[in-house]
Amino acid sequence: MPRPSVEAERKAQILVSTCRVIATEGFRHLRVSDVARDAGVSGGTVHYYFETKRELTDAAFAHCFEQSLKRRRWILESDEPPLSRLRMVVESYLPQGAETVEAWKIWAELWVEAIRSPELQELNERFYGEWREIVASIFRDGQETGDIRSGDDPVLLANMLVSMLDGLALQVLAGSRSMTVDTMRATCLRFVDQLSGVSQGCP
Repeated sequence: MPRPSVEAERKAQILVSTCRVIATEGFRHLRVSDVARDAGVSGGTVHYYFETKRELTDAAFAHCFEQSLKRRRWILESDEPPLSRLRMVVESYLPQGAETVEAWKIWAELWVEAIRSPELQELNERFYGEWREIVASIFRDGQETGDIRSGDDPVLLANMLVSMLDGLALQVLAGSRSMTVDTMRATCLRFVDQLSGVSQGCP
């Protein structure tokens, strides 16, 4: 396999640093100089790859999304039954571990800023559309195999699970004493388990 170019590596390095700065300082407080310092490059180098701050942050959000899917590709491509894959999705998205917590903070920043920014609304629409369809495809697989009860729209079920993960994760990140990682796990898994189609038709 050919070695990635120095430019590709440098660009990825800058995006990783941008994500880290967004997670620690917030979107509105992000400065190109902070990204450059974190990446160990000059501000001019950052602008060589990304002419504007908006171009940089848009690319960082896209990078965060792509890396999130990459970390979970093994789940999405697994031969495990659909319900098992949904349980694995829940487990993998719990806000624990530095990498996942950082990603959740980045998404939280995107959502807050998207309320006021049509450009970020488009980014959110694209990312969420792709993610919703991925989760919906697992529900479809489950309905076809009989693992998941039929009759419910897979997209509706995907929206329910995704919104549950999002909302509860924000509560965990906000330090809620009543919504811990363990409580979030139990709540989401209870929802998934209630979708089982195995018991259909039982007296």
